[in-house]
Formats: sequence, structure tokens, C-alpha cells
Amino acid sequence: MDDELDSGSTAPTGTTPTGSNLHDWNTGLSGPDPLTAPDAHSLSGTSDTKAAAAGDTAAGPATGSSRAGRASRGRSKPRPEWRDPAELPGVQGAHTGAFGQKLQALDDAARTVMAVMDSIDVNALSDPEVVALTQMVERTGRPVDAARVATATVVGYRSRTGLGSESLAWRLGASHPTDLLIRLTGMSGPEMKRRVALGEKVAPRMLGGLVLEPEFPFVAAALAAGEIGLDAAENIVKGLADYKVHGRFDADQANVDGGEAALVESATGSVFARTPGPGDTADDAVCAGPVRRLGASAGFTFPADRIREMAATWQAVLNPDGAAPTAEILEAKSTFSFGKLSQGLHPLRGGVTPELKGIMQNLFNTFQSARSAPAFPSADEQKRIEAGELVPGEILDERDGGQKRADILRGILVQVAQDPRTPTMGGMPPTVMVHVNATDLINGVGVGWIDGVEGPVSMKTINQMVDNGGFRPIFFGGTGAVLALGDKVRCFTPLQRKAITARDGGCIIPGCTCPPQWTEVHHVTPWQNGGPTNVSNGVLLCWYHHHNIDTSGWHIRMVLGMPEVKAPRWIDPTATWRKPPQHRAHDPKTRRQDE
Repeated sequence: MDDELDSGSTAPTGTTPTGSNLHDWNTGLSGPDPLTAPDAHSLSGTSDTKAAAAGDTAAGPATGSSRAGRASRGRSKPRPEWRDPAELPGVQGAHTGAFGQKLQALDDAARTVMAVMDSIDVNALSDPEVVALTQMVERTGRPVDAARVATATVVGYRSRTGLGSESLAWRLGASHPTDLLIRLTGMSGPEMKRRVALGEKVAPRMLGGLVLEPEFPFVAAALAAGEIGLDAAENIVKGLADYKVHGRFDADQANVDGGEAALVESATGSVFARTPGPGDTADDAVCAGPVRRLGASAGFTFPADRIREMAATWQAVLNPDGAAPTAEILEAKSTFSFGKLSQGLHPLRGGVTPELKGIMQNLFNTFQSARSAPAFPSADEQKRIEAGELVPGEILDERDGGQKRADILRGILVQVAQDPRTPTMGGMPPTVMVHVNATDLINGVGVGWIDGVEGPVSMKTINQMVDNGGFRPIFFGGTGAVLALGDKVRCFTPLQRKAITARDGGCIIPGCTCPPQWTEVHHVTPWQNGGPTNVSNGVLLCWYHHHNIDTSGWHIRMVLGMPEVKAPRWIDPTATWRKPPQHRAHDPKTRRQDE
């Protein structure tokens, strides 16, 4: 296999790659297909050619006429078996001579970094020392990151499928470029694809035998100087890619270059600009030479996340007609889907337009901000606390922002599902059907299943859903045939819910701002313990408090048809039963009192 490696397209050590070794990322020029090139070896008789393997091994299985055409050319050459490249004589030879000295210098640098870090007890550093070390470690790693991108890009290019059996990946026994990179580095596939995708935008290009500068020359220069991290570089490339020469939108390329230079300056704190080239004179207004660092910037330096936002601003500047011409394209890119079940959760995938994000964000902020401001009891509230009519102190919510947004979205969707104007499916409203074994339900063990969802539902969730919506028994015979469908059991009627809503006005846990239409009806005395399904045994709870009512420390009881709550000890050390806030129509504070 080492012969295969030596006979490839690798340039001689110490020389500049030429011909097919040059990058042609943005011109769409790939190397000649070994199967169709004019100088490809004849496949007749007994001649054996590396190109014959391109169809069946590098490009995947052939079908139909394609397979027949390839079969007529000859028999595919078997792919070499994978061996550790470090064991190959050719790779071992690369560690000798002038190039070997450079590899040794890199190895020495790595050992130096390890030795220095071994001599430092990071946990024992002072605040100024750990700050200085953090910045220096980042600075030290950036040239290595740039080198990783460069090497991954070259390996990926020399392993491209179009080369067939001349591909570097094929000759080393790997199935495709990413497979080879994974084997060489031990990194993940997504990480190697990330490096190659960035490298294709910052590597030199070839067009008609001419070597052109990278598509993003300012980003490339900043990477070479070790002044920009990969995250910021990616954000600039992704933000401006559609506005480059080969992009989708018509934009003035001088303005695009200006935007790239400005973003690089904001990300690095350094000014990068073109310097005079061989053909430039002192009278030329604009230099056409290579991009180099000229000095420090007078402005601020921003983190990678901020660079992404700034790139979006530049998109609006670069689009000559504003956002209108791109609206249809962006709308088409708006998407939403569910990922596969992982660790009990289905990840959400997709993207939304700025308009939709604005609607969603404002809706989330409205409900999340209800308890965001600090509140202190007024004199009237202090009297009510002392009289046992108000729970003292702030009600702490342990949910983070993401969990709150999920519960808000749940409430919105449940309300829409229950709206009579929502379209039906098969004559039924959009109802979640959970199937659970009757014995498991009685014993409180096991799980349930929702049609069309592969993940199981816990018995805690099932009990909560049954508590609010009831259940309908299905009777099966010994053979599994359905014998009968029972009536709904343990279900509050719409009229009962209206009566409870009129009394409670929303979730009865003090401090909860969930609106009544998002709440669920909870049996105060559990149904399985003989609690009736009537107004005097039902209270409104939001999904979050209903789901955690048995473990949160809150207790609820009914006194003369009115609910009372007892807060956990860490909220109310006196453990006093108190009346929750009433519907504003009955709350003395919101009613006009007669003179």
C-alpha cells in the first residue's frame, strides 16, 4: 500500500504543489475523472488500472446502465486494507530530512506546552495569573487550529471521490474523505466536516492554471496570523457566503470585501488590509496585493457570538434591494421538525424568520417577566400575610429560561388543541391518546405509550393526564380482540371546569402567572383514593405545578368548597394554611367597595 501512497499526487517535499494539488474550491473544477480522461489507461486485454475502481468503490454502488457501462470497462481494483499510516515507509521517510526537522519542531513545541502546563497548578493561581494564562493558552492554540483546518482541507481535497482509485482515501484503505480524516486524527465526523468546510473558503483557489487568493482573504490572513478563532472565522464565512461572487445575491464585491475586513477587525482587534502588489504603483488608489496585518485597531474587540450578530447586520447592508428580494428564499428555509429520541427527549430542529422569532420572543418575555422584578409587600399585603390570607416571601421558581419557554409553548399548544375552531382529524379534535395497562395504572407502575411516538410516558405523567382529562377503559378478550369501549371516567366536564375557573381564576399556587386557559384541573383528594370528580374537589394548576404537586412541598385542601394552600417550609416556616389568590372578580382588592 505504501507504493500506492508514493504514486499519488503528493508534491515532493519542500516544493510548492502544482497541478492537481492546487485548490479549486469555488470554481467547480475537479480533477479529471480517471474513467473518462482522454489519457486513461485502456481497460482491454489484461491491463490493470487504478481508475477502474472509481465507480464501484469510491462513488458507491452503480445501478442500471451506469453499472453496465462500468462493467464493460473492466474489473474494479480491490481497495487496499487500512494500515496505520505511521507504519508506512513513505510516512516514516517524511520524518527525515528538512521536512522531518519541521515535524520535530512541532513535536518539540507540543512537548514544551505540556511541560509548561505540568509546572503550573491552575487551581492555585491568583485571579490575575489565571486570567493571563487563559488568554495565553487561547493565543497559543489558534495557530494550531489554523493548521488543523489547512491540513484537513488538503487531505479532503486529495481524497475527493472524483479521483477514484487515485484518491488519497482510497489508496490508504478509507471509504471516503471524512473516514480518512477521522482515522488520522481520532476526531468526530462533524468536527472534520467543519474544518474542511471552513478550509474550502480560506484556501487558495485555482482557475485555468492560475492560483487565486482565498474566497475570504481577510479571514485567511487573520487565521494565518493566529489572531482569529475558528468560531469567529466560521461566523464571518457563513454570514457573507451568499454575497460573494458565487453567492445567491447580487452585491457589490467591493462592499463585501469591506464587510469582511470590518468583521475581521471587530473579531481580532487588528486592522487587515491589502498591501501594494507587484503591479501597483504609488498613484494607484486601491491596492491589489495580498492581505496583511497593518496594526492594532482603535475599536473594540468582540466575541464570536457578537460577530455572528454583526454579520447579520452586514447582510442587510450588502443586499442592494433590502430584505424584500430574499424574503421568499428565507421563508422557504424556515423549518421545524423533531429529532430522534435521545435520553428521553426529542430534540427540536429548524429555524424561524426574524418576524416569527420576534413574536415568539415577545410572548415568552411577557410570561417570563411576570416574576422577574423584585416585589416587596405593601402595608395591606403585610396585614393579609399576618392574617393568614397571603403566602409571605417571593415564590422561587427553580426552572431555567429554557424550561419556562417549553412550558409556555406547551400551554399555547394545549389551548389551540382545545379550541373548538381547531380542525378535527377523523371527526375528533387533536387529542393525545396514551395507552396504558389497567393493572399498571392501578398499581402505579410501568409506562404508557402515545401513538406515533417511540418514547414511553412515565406513570407520573399518565396520572397527571388522567387527573385532568379522565380515561376511557377498553376491554379486551383472551385473544386480544376488543370486547367493549367504556365511558369516560374521572373526567371533569366542561361546565365543571368553567365553574372552577370562575372560582380560582388560574393556577392557585401563589405567584404563578399561568392564565386559566393553560391550566389543568387537579383532584385535591386523589380519585384512586375515593375523591369525587366535582367542583368542590377540583382546583386549577398549571402543568408545571400539577406535575410536581406531590414532590414540591405544596399542599392543598378544600374548606367549605374553597381551596387553601400550605407552602413548603422554606417559603413559610409557620406552615400555615392560607387562601390562595381568588379570581379578580371576587378578590376584595380588585372590587369597588361601597361607601
